[in-house]
Amino acid sequence: RKFGQYTTDHVGEPFAIVLDDQVISAPVIEVPITGGSGIITGNFDVAESTRLATLLRAGSLPASLEFLEERTVGPELGQDSIDAGKIACLVGFAAVLIFMFLSYGTFGIFANIALVINVGLMFGLLSMIGATLTLPGIAGIVLTIGMAVDANVLVFERIREELKTAKGPARAIELGYEKALSAIVDANITTFLTAAILFIMGVGPVKGFAVTLGLGIITSVFTAIFVTRAMVVIWFERRKPKTLEV
Repeated sequence: RKFGQYTTDHVGEPFAIVLDDQVISAPVIEVPITGGSGIITGNFDVAESTRLATLLRAGSLPASLEFLEERTVGPELGQDSIDAGKIACLVGFAAVLIFMFLSYGTFGIFANIALVINVGLMFGLLSMIGATLTLPGIAGIVLTIGMAVDANVLVFERIREELKTAKGPARAIELGYEKALSAIVDANITTFLTAAILFIMGVGPVKGFAVTLGLGIITSVFTAIFVTRAMVVIWFERRKPKTLEV
């Protein structure tokens, strides 16, 4: 009713249509518009008429905003979380080192050295690709630490089993790595596929977690299969022990 009355009183005058403080069109009111709809006539081409129609529809969309909750978070909270994540990572790392040493003795020391190399390689790869280490990234590193020693646990337990069959230390080590390889590869490939899907489908923190997890899987497989085995073989050739204490 207001629009109809206004257009009745201002026939022959321009009527500006404003969106975001910009006049998008200023047609002249030729007749009173009392039916709720009108026609803008002019010398338009297709592109210009389409643009005008789009702007008119955009301006008619409801854009009400209702505040349900409002909070202000300072940067200190994020830093506190990262600091807590670092502490958790170091504590977990130390606990894993102690556990491996107490469980496997000399072989546990080899696993611990490989684990340190593994973390170093992972940080090197992260630096090489220019990744920023965030809280989800730290979580990925912690998970990688667990997976890296898991591979060594599989190998050492397999060596223990082979020693029971009295095949000799050298053959037990060889068979231990050979028979544990399929389980290690299977577990890491499935986890790597999960990391790849998280990276492709995820955003933000999820991608950060996926990057560190994926790189960690690559480095952990390398250190568990090659680095640890190299250390065990070198140690065995130098010491030539008659029996193994795994």
